Parts: sequence; C-alpha cells; structure tokens
Amino acid sequence: MSYWHKLIDDRERLFWLLHTCGWIGFALIYYIGSFLHDMRPIWIFVIILNSIAGWVLTIPLRYVFRAVSSLTPWKIVIAVMVSIYVISLLWTVAKNVHYWEIYKHGYRPDEWYMYLTNSANSVFLMTCWSGLYFGIKNYQMLQKEKQNALKASAMAHQAQIKMLRYQLNPHFLFNTLNAISTLILMKDYETASGMVSRLSDFLRYSLDKDPIKKVPLQQEIKALELYLDIEKVRFDTRLTVDWQIQEEAKQALVPSLILQPLIENAIKYAISKLEMGGIIRIAAQVQDNDLLLQVEDNGPGANIVDGQLHRKNGVGLTNIRERLKSLYGSRYQFEIAHNEPTGVKVTIRIPLDTNEHG
Repeated sequence: MSYWHKLIDDRERLFWLLHTCGWIGFALIYYIGSFLHDMRPIWIFVIILNSIAGWVLTIPLRYVFRAVSSLTPWKIVIAVMVSIYVISLLWTVAKNVHYWEIYKHGYRPDEWYMYLTNSANSVFLMTCWSGLYFGIKNYQMLQKEKQNALKASAMAHQAQIKMLRYQLNPHFLFNTLNAISTLILMKDYETASGMVSRLSDFLRYSLDKDPIKKVPLQQEIKALELYLDIEKVRFDTRLTVDWQIQEEAKQALVPSLILQPLIENAIKYAISKLEMGGIIRIAAQVQDNDLLLQVEDNGPGANIVDGQLHRKNGVGLTNIRERLKSLYGSRYQFEIAHNEPTGVKVTIRIPLDTNEHG
C-alpha cells in the first residue's frame, strides 16, 4: 500500500504512467476493433503510429491546462476548448497521413481539407483525455486538501496543548497570583477582584476556543485585551499598548490565539527588560485581499538571522509557523525582523476571509 500511496503523491510520475498506459490501452482497443473489418497486418503499424502521435500531441495539453488554471472560469473553458480542437486537428492529420501513406500505399487526396476527415472522432477522444486529466487532477487536489485538513486538525490540537502549557505554566500563574496576593495585602480588593475576573475570562476563552476554527479578529482582540489587562496590573505604567486596528480588518477571520504568543514574547523579552517600560504595538489592516497582522516592541532586540529568531526558550514561534502552514499551505507569510529604532517586529500575512461558515 505504501508504494501506491507514494505513486499517487508523486504527481509527475503518476501522470506519465497513466498517460502511457492510457495510450497503450487505446492501441489495444483500436487493434481489437480492427478484427471487425478484417484489416491487413500492416494496420498494426498504423495503430502504433497513431497511438504514438496521440501520446506526443496530448503532452502540450497538460502544460496548456496548467498555464490557464489561474484564469477566470470562462477563460479556462475557452482555452481548454480551443486547445482540444487544435490538438484534435493535428492528430487527425497525422492519422490520415499514416493511413494513406502506409495502408493505402502513398494515396494523396485531391483537396487539402480531406486531411481533416474524421476529425469528430479525434475531438471526442481528446475531450475524453482532457476529462480524465481534470478528473484525476481534481481527485489529487481533494486528497491533498483532505490530508492538509487532517494535518491541520492534528497540528491545531497539538498547538492547543503547547499553548495551554505556557498559558498555564507556573511562571505565568505565579506572577498573576502573586500580583493578586499583593493587591489583597494592600487591601485593593476592587483591583484584585477585577484581575481574578479577567484571568478567569481569559483562561475560559483559551479552553473553549477550538484552534481548528477561526474567529473574527474583533473577538480575538477582546481576549488579548483581557490578557494585557492582567499584565498591565503587573507592570503598571511600564506597559503601554498601542492598538492600530483597521475597521475593515475587525471582521476578518484568524486562527484563535495566533497573536497571544507574540505578545507574550514581547512582554517577556522586551517590556520586562526595560526599566522605564516600553510599548507594544498591535496592528491589523487589509492589503490586497490579504490580512496583515503585526506585533512590534521597542525592547533591546534579539538575534535575528534570515528571518529566524535565535533565542533560547522562545515561546510559541515555531508553533505559530506550523499552524499557519497547516491552515494556509503556501498562502501565508510569517516574518521576524528588527524594529526601528530598537526591538522586534513580527508580521503575519494571511488570505482575507470573512465567511464564518466557510
């Protein structure tokens, strides 16, 4: 079974195998059909030449179909029909030449259009070849999407486990509970109560949201505000958050808690290192039918090489990249760069999606 799975996954090898087997099958059927007409033995050679001509002429169709796949549906239909018709005419000419030159001993028709005799049969066969090509290609795409969906599901659940590991790790809970304890000792019961409430709401959101599903950015922002409100109690005036959320971007769907690890890193490696405090800027905007998300800080910076962050005990970055790859394939960007004048800037670009039921 593993051999066949590898064969199906290798699209290039599978195409050439099916392409060749298909034309061999055509030759066999053509040969069997010749028994009904009592053809001379030389007819076998004509069948072989016709099959080779069909094998060769249909190869360009594959590359034409690939080239037009990014066009609009109507343009694709027109391009496919024109391509099939042109290749069919060429194959018709080749078959007639083989038949007349070999089987009819050099027969020449009086009119040039006679070379296009029986072109309807050629169009039918080329249409069948094209139908099989698109059918197999769509089947492969569906199988690939199914695999990606299963992988995304597994990766998302794994991401949720990793996320909960650092959301509920002793360091996070210790700092939060210690801050609440301090507030109680200072008899600032109102602030302590509010902090407990925010912590409860944030943890409930973290546990309730399925990482496979996407949520509106506006809903994600509310969860991030809960998290940041907790951190603001700890850092007081040392933590400043600058929200720059475009109105159009608020309804865009994003993977749940995709930005929280970035904010966690910014607080841990930037804000906590600055005696006078620092700023975290969280931005979202729509650009060219994509959603652009950015998290920046003005901390001391980090060791960034070729867009990769080299940092011990870095939280969540690999997890984010894996989730994005599973959910969007190659249709995403995840970049880490130096911020100006100091700090780290992380940019995520994903396809714009506002359909919650899609």
